[in-house]
Amino acid sequence: MLVLSRKLNESIVVDGNIKITIVGIRGNHVRVGIEAPGSIPIIRQELQDRNVASALCSPPVGLATPVSSSV
Repeated sequence: MLVLSRKLNESIVVDGNIKITIVGIRGNHVRVGIEAPGSIPIIRQELQDRNVASALCSPPVGLATPVSSSV
């Protein structure tokens, strides 16, 4: 992991087309602005972790066993 120090309104550019800017600092909260092409998904880590955990707990789509009813 690369660790960089940035001040308010300073930016980091990743791969020439993703710009990460420090837009606010209040106490130990930092607001980050991200400019990236629409084709690049951006999601908070805790939401990604929740989505992965949810996907691991549910059966894969299309593989559910059909319920047969006997009449």
